[in-house]
Amino acid sequence: MDVTLVRIGEAEATRLWHMQTEAFLGLYEKYRDTETSPAAEPIERVAARLRQPFTYYYFIQTGQQVVGAIRVVDRNDPQRPKRISPIFVMPPFRNRGIAQRAIREAERIHGSENWELDTILQETGNCHLYEKMGYRPTGETRTVNDEMTLVFYRK
Repeated sequence: MDVTLVRIGEAEATRLWHMQTEAFLGLYEKYRDTETSPAAEPIERVAARLRQPFTYYYFIQTGQQVVGAIRVVDRNDPQRPKRISPIFVMPPFRNRGIAQRAIREAERIHGSENWELDTILQETGNCHLYEKMGYRPTGETRTVNDEMTLVFYRK
């Protein structure tokens, strides 16, 4: 299955926001992390990020079908790591290797070294994905609430 990344412009903010909200709703309902969940993020924050010169949002496509999105923060500064935040695949398309291919494509576009990200420690599938992709835990964690801890990774 071919996966391509298609850059998102500000005109697509509403579509991106709706997809993001839907994609993260299950995790939001599970952890109630209003502070950190992309499902709880206002559309204005998504639109503001789309305007940032160092933010690259991409729709993840298989063929002509949009199946998710990824945001890359790349300041083009070797002293500062690039960041994935967030990446998501819509529920009907999960567990098909799409996220892994999307990360590889983002690394092809932005360079394969000096990356960081964080994810939910309790979501072992997410942790497994990133570790399989060569990301290593930094040892840093942040407790969000009694149910959820963020774990930080570098590559």
